[in-house]
Amino acid sequence: MADPNGVTNQAPPLQGVNFFTQDSSLGDALRPHGDLAKDPALAAVGELAGTQEALSHALPANQNSPVLKTHDRYGNRIDEVDFHPSWHWLMEKAIGFGLQASPWTSDQPSPHLTRAAGFYVWSQVEPGHGCPISMTYAAVPALRASDSLGSEWIPKLASTQYDVRRLPVAEKTGVLAGMGMTEKQGGSDVRANQTTATPTGSGDEYLLTGHKWFCSAPQADVFLVLAQAPEGLSCFVVPRVLADGNRNVFALQRLKDKLGNRSNASSEVEFHGTVGYRLGDEGAGVRTIIEMVAATRLDCVLGSAALMRRALVEATWHTSYRSAFGDLLRDKPAMRNVLADLAIESEAATALAMRLAAAVDASEAGDEQAKAFRRIALPLAKFWVCKRTPMMVAEALECLGGNGYVEESGLPLLFRESPLNSIWEGSGTVNALDVLRALRRPESLQAWLTEVGAAQGADHRLDAAVTDVLEALSDVSEAEAGARRLAARMAACLQASLLVRYSTAEVADAFVASRLAGDWGGVFGTLPRTTPFGAVVDRIF
Repeated sequence: MADPNGVTNQAPPLQGVNFFTQDSSLGDALRPHGDLAKDPALAAVGELAGTQEALSHALPANQNSPVLKTHDRYGNRIDEVDFHPSWHWLMEKAIGFGLQASPWTSDQPSPHLTRAAGFYVWSQVEPGHGCPISMTYAAVPALRASDSLGSEWIPKLASTQYDVRRLPVAEKTGVLAGMGMTEKQGGSDVRANQTTATPTGSGDEYLLTGHKWFCSAPQADVFLVLAQAPEGLSCFVVPRVLADGNRNVFALQRLKDKLGNRSNASSEVEFHGTVGYRLGDEGAGVRTIIEMVAATRLDCVLGSAALMRRALVEATWHTSYRSAFGDLLRDKPAMRNVLADLAIESEAATALAMRLAAAVDASEAGDEQAKAFRRIALPLAKFWVCKRTPMMVAEALECLGGNGYVEESGLPLLFRESPLNSIWEGSGTVNALDVLRALRRPESLQAWLTEVGAAQGADHRLDAAVTDVLEALSDVSEAEAGARRLAARMAACLQASLLVRYSTAEVADAFVASRLAGDWGGVFGTLPRTTPFGAVVDRIF
């Protein structure tokens, strides 16, 4: 008789995989933009990410959500958030690897591309703690609007020290940044904000009164906040602790009870005479903070690509060890089609994410073409890659069957996280409309054409798709109803161009045939029968 306690036909724990060096699709995505294949720091991130130690921190951090502490035992207002030790372990490692603001002060080549690769790899361990990492990264380009505020905060934001002490910035070894833009009556329409900012008469100091419906990373040391100043909507730097050591007024009302992202704290906050320092000109709040939004959108794309990759790894690992009907699942023709389809989706997302990161490096060097490319490619990628993620993660979960539906597998965590990046920093429609706004600038369309045109003649199906886009652009002013279709097509063309130029012929052909030429059933696992599934699947690890 079979032993009822015996364990057979189960995949072993996922460990011993270097998430950087064994990711050939990431290597191909990086190669055109920087020589990072043997980067020791990235290899170290990948090695730690693939250990059981790292993976063992993901579930506890999510199963033990942060807890709001509004008052201490004596009744003093403290407005602090307590996190599980696994959260602090993840944060310490991420900051130690320099995945927050370090690239902005680095003198190494391709610092933003390097950071993007590390963020992509490390986010596969646990995505929630990427929020404060991303906010901190994104705060720097906005802070450069003020020499004094920038010199005060940027060096500490770029530090690789994780310092949770509640102290003035001058006494900290490292700080984190958050953001407060949206209000309950306005949401994405930040110009409807009602929070007021009153000048104190002392330089750029103001007193803020109002609320924020979503305040990211409420445990952070400093926040970029929008408020209505006398001359209009303006951006302010709001520290949690003032220079004299007193706490700033930062009344946390509650933490959001979210679908996913359970390890990370998102809050509602009220300001009652809260001290803020104006960043940029009065009335230029959106223009000032838009640099932060652009950087966080990049991380939304990176984070979604990371979720795709981790889901793909889990599906491939499981099917490589699990047998059914006489063979390994991975060797079954139907499953090979699914895995190959998931693989090209993941690789296309990774290629576009790294191309965007390379554009940041070029933009920082003064490349106007790169700036124009970022202006249109960021909302395109944010719309398309983030929108594709929930469908892909769901399919990967299904590869594990019932095993993937239980919390211990980690797939439910990924699935709950999968819609997030499509919502934060502008939902799908907001980004599709932003594409239309970008297209009103001739240099943006030209940048897109230059990028996709680099593959011109390599695949007639891609050439035809680009022609279709140009025909659809005949009247952008009347294109709002079709904005999402247009954004999807333009993003897929960008991905196809990158894969045709830099990936394998098998991957590029499968992507173009399915995503552009229409030879696809619309669900994963319906690639053309002529697809060389083995060549695509075997490259996943």
